[in-house]
Amino acid sequence: MSRWFRSEHMEYISLIVNEDAAHDCLADLGKLSAIQFTDLNPDLTPFQRRYVSYVRRCDELERKLRFFSTECDNFGLNLETAGDIDSFLESNASIIGRTGSALSGSGAPSATGGKGASGTQLLESLEVELEGYESQLKELNAYSEKLTREYNEKVELQEVLEKARRFFMTDAPRLAVSELSSGRPGNKPGALLAGAHDDEARADLDMRFSSITGVVSTEEKVRFERMIFRATRGNCYVRFAPIKQPITDPETGSLIEKCVFIVFFKSLSIETKLKKICDAFFAHRYSLPDMDDAPAVDRMLTENAQELVDSRTVLLKNQDTRFRLCQMLAQHTERWTWIVLREKAVYHTLNMFKADVSGMLRGEGWVISESFEDVRASVNRAHSDMDHNMPSHVDQVAKPWPTPPTHFTTNKFTYGYQEFVNTYGIPRYREANPALFTAATFPFLFGVMYGDIGHGLFLFSAGLYLLWNEEKNDKAKLDEMTGGLHSGRYMIVMMGFFAVYAGLVYNDCFSLGLNLFGTRWSFGSDQPEEGDVAEMTGQYGDGDSVYPFGLDPMWHVAANELLFFNSFKMKLSVIFGIVQMFSGTCLKGINAMYFGKRLDFLFEFLPMVAFASSLFVYMVILIFMKWSINWNSRMLSATCLEPGGDGWGSADYQETVNGQTGVWVECNGGDGTCTPWGYPCQGNDDTADKCPLDFGGSGDGCQPPNLITTLINIALAPGSVEEPMYKGQAGMQNLLLAIAGISVPVLLCAKPYFLSKEMATHHHSAHDDDDDEEEHGFGEIIIHQAIETIEFVLGMVSNTASYLRLWALSLAHSELATVFWEKAMLSTLNLNWFATFIGYGVFAGTTFGVLLMMDVLECFLHALRLHWVEFQNKFFHADGIRFAPYSFKQILVDASA
Repeated sequence: MSRWFRSEHMEYISLIVNEDAAHDCLADLGKLSAIQFTDLNPDLTPFQRRYVSYVRRCDELERKLRFFSTECDNFGLNLETAGDIDSFLESNASIIGRTGSALSGSGAPSATGGKGASGTQLLESLEVELEGYESQLKELNAYSEKLTREYNEKVELQEVLEKARRFFMTDAPRLAVSELSSGRPGNKPGALLAGAHDDEARADLDMRFSSITGVVSTEEKVRFERMIFRATRGNCYVRFAPIKQPITDPETGSLIEKCVFIVFFKSLSIETKLKKICDAFFAHRYSLPDMDDAPAVDRMLTENAQELVDSRTVLLKNQDTRFRLCQMLAQHTERWTWIVLREKAVYHTLNMFKADVSGMLRGEGWVISESFEDVRASVNRAHSDMDHNMPSHVDQVAKPWPTPPTHFTTNKFTYGYQEFVNTYGIPRYREANPALFTAATFPFLFGVMYGDIGHGLFLFSAGLYLLWNEEKNDKAKLDEMTGGLHSGRYMIVMMGFFAVYAGLVYNDCFSLGLNLFGTRWSFGSDQPEEGDVAEMTGQYGDGDSVYPFGLDPMWHVAANELLFFNSFKMKLSVIFGIVQMFSGTCLKGINAMYFGKRLDFLFEFLPMVAFASSLFVYMVILIFMKWSINWNSRMLSATCLEPGGDGWGSADYQETVNGQTGVWVECNGGDGTCTPWGYPCQGNDDTADKCPLDFGGSGDGCQPPNLITTLINIALAPGSVEEPMYKGQAGMQNLLLAIAGISVPVLLCAKPYFLSKEMATHHHSAHDDDDDEEEHGFGEIIIHQAIETIEFVLGMVSNTASYLRLWALSLAHSELATVFWEKAMLSTLNLNWFATFIGYGVFAGTTFGVLLMMDVLECFLHALRLHWVEFQNKFFHADGIRFAPYSFKQILVDASA
C-alpha cells in the first residue's frame, strides 16, 4: 500500500537510436508500457512530420478494415476475437494472411511478418492483401447492386402487368357499365376502358384515353396522388394497388413498401406533367402492351417470370459469394486491426522524434524509474538484432525537468478507486493519493447511509455475481453501463459488505429488528401492552446488560425509537465527518513535510490543526464523554430520597465523594430526605446545591447537557457553561476559543508576510522596473491566502453540517423500508391470501425500485460528494498530469471498447 500512497518515481530520459532500428525499438517499448514520449517537433504540422506517409497508409488500412467490418455487420456476422491482447503482443509472428477458402484455393497465409519483417514490409504485405479483398468485395457489391436493381425492375414489372390486367378485366368493365347506364357523355370512353372487342362500339367512340403505369413508394402515395390531382386539375383517373412483398433498396439494402399505380388521361400536356411528377417522386414508369391483346400480355408475363427466376438465381449466387468472403474476413479483421493500430502507434511516436544527425533519431520522455533498465535493455536488444555497429544511447536528462506525470500501479481491486479519484482530478506528482483512503472510507460511509442487513445482502450478492463472471466479462465487449459495473465490481462488493455491517450495528433488516443475541430489556409479561415500560435485565454497566453487537432490538418497538435513533445516528455522522476532515488536514501537513514546504507546514497546517482541534475535535471528545458518563448515577446523586425508603441504597449510585465510591450516607435535619451522599434536603434546593461534583453551572455537573447549546455558547457566551461535564470546563473552553481565534490571523497573515520577506531578499539586487511585478505577485499571494483562510474556516463549519447527510439518508432509508413493510405487507396479512399476494408484489416492487435501485444511486452520489468536496479539498490540488504511457495494450483496449 505504500506504493499506492504516493505516485511512482519518474525519470526524464533521452534515447538516441539508429533510424533503421527505430521501428523495432518502439515495437519493444510499446510492450513495456513504461515510457511517455515528449513531442520534440511541436512547431511542425502533422503533414510536415517525417513519418506522415506511413501514418496515412495506416489510416487507409483502417478505412478498409472498417469497410470489412461494416460488410460483416450487414450479413449479421460477428467479428471473431483475436484472442487475449497480452498473448497477441507476446507472439513472435503476426499472421496477416487468410486461411484456406474456396475463393482463393490456398490453404496457407498469404503474408507473415514478425521480428524479421520491417515495418515497411509489414505495411506492404497488408496493403496488397487488403487491397485485393477490398477490390473483390467492392466488385461483388457493385454487381449485387446492379443485379438487385434489375431484379427489382422485373418484380415491379411483373406486379404492374398483373395489377393492370386485373384492373382491365374487372374494374374497367364495371365502370363502363356504370357510365353507360347513367347516360352521361362520358360513357363512350368508359367502353374503351372496358377493353370491349366489339367493332361497332369502337366505331361509336371518337377518342381513346392514354395511360401511365408504374410503381411508387407507399409512403409517397398520398402526396403523389394529391400532386397529380392539383397538377391536372382533376382531369385524370388514378388507381393504386399495393405490392404485398417489400422490395429491397439496392443502395441501402433496406426493405421498402411500394404500390402499383395507373393514371388515365387525355392530353399531351398532361402526359408531360405526369412524367415530371413521376420523376420527382422517384416513381418507376413501365411501358405496357395493348391490354386488349391478351396473348401479348400473357406472353410478356411468361417471359418476365422466367427472367425473374434467372435473375434471382444469379442474385442469390452473388449473395452467397459475398457471404463466404465476409465469413473469411470476419475471422481475421480484428487481428488485422490490432496489427494496423500497433504499426500506426509506432509511426505516430516516431513523428515525435527529432533527426539531429543523419541516420539517427533522438527522443525524450518520462519513464517509470523501476522500468528504466528494462527500457535500456529493449533499445540495446533491438540494435543488436539489427547488427548495427553504432551503439544506442539511453540516459537520464539533467535537471531542470518539466513537470513529471503521475502514475499509480493498480490492481483489480484498487483500479476502481483510483479512477474514482481521477475523475475529480489527477493527484500531483508524489502527492498523497486520496484513493488509498477512499478505498476504505467510501464503502464505509455508503454503508452508514444504506445500513440494512437485507438490502445490503442483495447488493453484496450482486457484487459477488460480477466477481464470479470476472474472467468472462474481461474478454467480452461490454457496453458503457455494464463496463462501468464491471470496473467497480470490487467496490460494489465492499459497499454491500459495509451496508450489511452497518445494518447489524443498527439491528435493521427490512426495517425489522433481529433478536439475534437475546434482548437485554424485559416488559415483565409475555404480552405487553402499549404504554408498558421495559426494564433492563441486568445492572447498569454490567456486561450482562450490554447487547453483544449493535443496538438492542427492543429499541425498534420503543415509543422513543425515532428520538433515540436520530440522536445516535446524528452523533455518529458528526464523529465520522470530523475524523475524516481532520485526517485530510493531517495529510496536508504530511505533503508539506514531504515536499519541504516549511512555510506551508508552520503557517498553514499548524494553524489549521489548532483551529480544527480547538472546536471540532473538542466536539467529538464531548460526545464520547457524554456517552461514557453514568448519568443515572450523577442524576441520582442530586436526587432527594427518604432514608430507608424506595430507591434508597440503589446500586445505580456509583459517584465518588470524599474518597468513597457508591456509599450511601444518611443525614440529619432538613425535611427528612437526603441525597445519596448525605446532603439534607430543604425542599427548595436547586440541583447545584444537591450535586456533590461542584463543576459549576445550573446543574453543577449532575445533569446531562445539550451539546449543541454547549458548543454554540463557546463562541456566543465565552466562560459560561450551563451544564458542565467536568471541572474547569469553562476555563478550558475559553482557552480553546483563544487558540481558535489566534490561529485565524496567523493562517491569514503569517505566510504572506514571510513570503514577502523572501521575495524582498530575492529581488534586492533587481532593477527598479521589477517593482510593479513584485507588487503584483505579492497582491496575488494575499488574495490567495485570504481565499484559503475563508474556505478553511467556513468550510469546517459547513462541511461538518454536510456530514449530517449520513444521518439524514440513513433515516430516510429506514423510514421508507418501514412504510413499505407496514403499508404493503402488514395491512394485507390479515385480509386474505389474494390480498397478501398482491401486497407482497407491491412490497417487492417498491423495495426493488426505490430502495435497491434509486436509494443505492442516491447513497453512492452522496458518499461521492463527501469525498470529493469535504475530504479531498483539505489537501488535494487535483491539478496533476496523468501518465499516458506509450502502450500497445492500452491502445488495443481502447479500440476494442
